[in-house]
Amino acid sequence: MATPAIRMFRRLEGLFCVYKPSGVHWKLVRDSVETNLLKGLNATSSQPLPQEVRFLAHPVSETEAPKGLTLSASSVPVLSKHPLVTGPEFQHIRVGVGHRLDAFSSGVLVLAVGNGNKALNDLYRTRVTRDYTLEGEFGTATDDFSHTGRVVERSTYGHITQDKLDKVLAMLQGANQKALLMYSNVDMHSQEAYEMAVQGLLGPEGKSQPILTGLRCIRFQPPNFTLEVQCLNETQKYLCKVVHEIGLELRSTAACKGVRRTRDGPFTLQDALTHHHWTASDVIRAIRQYHSKRNAKYTHTQIKDTALQPPEESTT
Repeated sequence: MATPAIRMFRRLEGLFCVYKPSGVHWKLVRDSVETNLLKGLNATSSQPLPQEVRFLAHPVSETEAPKGLTLSASSVPVLSKHPLVTGPEFQHIRVGVGHRLDAFSSGVLVLAVGNGNKALNDLYRTRVTRDYTLEGEFGTATDDFSHTGRVVERSTYGHITQDKLDKVLAMLQGANQKALLMYSNVDMHSQEAYEMAVQGLLGPEGKSQPILTGLRCIRFQPPNFTLEVQCLNETQKYLCKVVHEIGLELRSTAACKGVRRTRDGPFTLQDALTHHHWTASDVIRAIRQYHSKRNAKYTHTQIKDTALQPPEESTT
C-alpha cells in the first residue's frame, strides 16, 4: 500500500519551469528546488505504526511478596518503524535540468522530477527553439563581451541609427538562415523540405553551431538597445558575442548588459515559478497545468488533421 508521501511523489513526476534570477548558479536553483520538494514530501502525514504483541510484567507493590512473575499479552507499537528511528521516507529525489543558464543570465529554466527526466530528453530531441531578450550598450568593448568584463576599448556611437541597426540584424539573420538550411541535411528542392518548413520542423540534425532563427530590435535608445532573439544550440556566451559583433558591424563597439530567456520550447515566463513558489504544492500545480496544455494542443492537432482529410466517397 502506497504511503501519502509516495502518492505525492507520483504527482510530482513531470516537467515544470522556474525563474532563475541573475547572479545565481543553476546548480543552486536545482538544489533549492530539490530541498523544498523533499521537505514537502516528508511533511505529509505518516501512516500509524504497526502493532506487535508483547508479554509485559504486571506492576507489583513492595508490600506484596509475589511467588512468581505475572505476565500478560499486550499490543504495543513497533518503535523500530518510527520516523525518528528510520529517518525521512525520502532522502533524495532526482531533479533534472534542461538547457542550462550561466550565472550572468536569467529567465526560464526547465526542470524535471522522476520519470519526467525521460520526457525532458525527448523534448530536446525535437529541436526546440528558445527566445531571449538581450540588453546591449554601445560605446564599450570588454574582454568577455559583457558589461562586467575588463574594458578593452571605447568608441563613439552617435552615428548609429535604428535603420542602420535593423540592416545589420537583417544581414545576420539571413546568414543564419543559410546555415540552418545547410545543417538540415534535407534536399531543399524536395517535397519533404517544403512540408518540414511549413510545420516548423526544419533544423539541424544533432549538434551544430549556434543558429539564430529570428533577430529584431524592440527598443533603441542610444547607447542602450534591446534585441529579441530566437535561436538553436546557443550558449549565453555566444549571445553576448553576437552583441559585440553587432557593434563592430556598425563601426563602433557594444557590450551585453543582460541575457534573459523568455521561452524554452513550450515553457514561457508566464509558466515560470518564482523563488517563493518553489514548493511541492506549486510544482504539482505547474506540472498539472503543463499536462493539460499539452493534451489540449494534441487534441486540437488531431481535429485539424481530421478536417484536412478528404471526405470518403460513398459507393452505391
